[in-house]
Amino acid sequence: MAERKRKIVNDPVYGFITIDHPLIFTLISHPYYQRLRRIHQMALAHLVYPGAMHTRFHHSMGAYHLMSCALSELKGKGVEITEEEEVAAKMAILLHDIGHGPYSHALENGIIEGVSHEEISQWLMEELNKEMDGALTLTIDIFNGRYHKTFLHQLVSSQLDVDRMDYLNRDSFYTGVSEGVISYDRIIKMLTVHRGELMVEEKGIYSIEKFIIARRLMYWQVYLHKTVLSAENMLVKILRRAKELALQGVTLFASPALEYFLYHTITAANFEEEPACLRQFCLLDDYDIMGAIKVWAQHPDKVLSLLCNWLIDRNLYKCILNSEAFDMESIQLLKQKVQREYGISGTDLDYFVFTGTACLSTYNMNNEKINILFKDGTVKDISSIDNPLISHTLAIPVKKFYICHPKI
Repeated sequence: MAERKRKIVNDPVYGFITIDHPLIFTLISHPYYQRLRRIHQMALAHLVYPGAMHTRFHHSMGAYHLMSCALSELKGKGVEITEEEEVAAKMAILLHDIGHGPYSHALENGIIEGVSHEEISQWLMEELNKEMDGALTLTIDIFNGRYHKTFLHQLVSSQLDVDRMDYLNRDSFYTGVSEGVISYDRIIKMLTVHRGELMVEEKGIYSIEKFIIARRLMYWQVYLHKTVLSAENMLVKILRRAKELALQGVTLFASPALEYFLYHTITAANFEEEPACLRQFCLLDDYDIMGAIKVWAQHPDKVLSLLCNWLIDRNLYKCILNSEAFDMESIQLLKQKVQREYGISGTDLDYFVFTGTACLSTYNMNNEKINILFKDGTVKDISSIDNPLISHTLAIPVKKFYICHPKI
């Protein structure tokens, strides 16, 4: 009989996490999965919150732990979950972030345009399923919401999934922003299944309200913090400039994997038709990007070298948030200042002065509602209970406009 591998991982947020199934161990040991150790969960947020250095590996292990707790809780309440379903649901949450690249959103907007990390996750799951002789078939069905037990998919992806529970908890732990701390253990204790759907017992209402508000606070205070927006936009501009130069045939220092994406126009079709494309993507991590940026700081192209030097030295753009769009006049005025100060002209000025929008929907009433199951058997959406904290106003998306420019 094959040795049944049992591993424990010491996690600073939850203590010991147990890996006790050979399939799960095989999956975590795979190079595609280990790659997540080399990708920061919060991209450049550490330039504002120095403790935010945890990785996507950390986060997916945490989400796996919460999934294990949620499944045992539901089984304890008499919900029927087979061993096969349990292992598949745990693997589904482990794989939810597998398609993220380095500085994920910057990469998607900079050099691999039109291909989302969600699509890459799907291709990687299919690839891993082939390698693991079909062992991920049920996992993929649960992940995509095709399996008849809806609650398993809701634990992986919904407004109350274990992914959100972990990242809010973990990101607040590592940033030191206590507003994000949620009573994840109480929420898990309050989970139940009613008519095949994941719900929360009536006693859990306040914990759910706190969870939703914590998410809103974390977005404006951490994920969409103006300095984080500034740094991540600078990274997008660096990658776009590098791609622009590469496609003109300019020589740029790059690791083989980064070179592959810089010097070719890669679309979804390439990923689907060329196995090499996915393999190259899995060789990319934060080190490829940051290593290149350090070298590009000496590049003769003025735009590229200026941007790289500024990002490395944390000389970040000033970012101003506003409730209304910025007028063309103020944008032009800033461009003229940059032109005088740095001798940059024409379309190159768009790398130095640009606008964008940050949008957040705290609670989406149309998408995967969080349902509360009352003692008398009635079911209500969290936003429609009496005296709700989560009122209809929290369901209205908040949109903020921003402008970024060098400090001049």
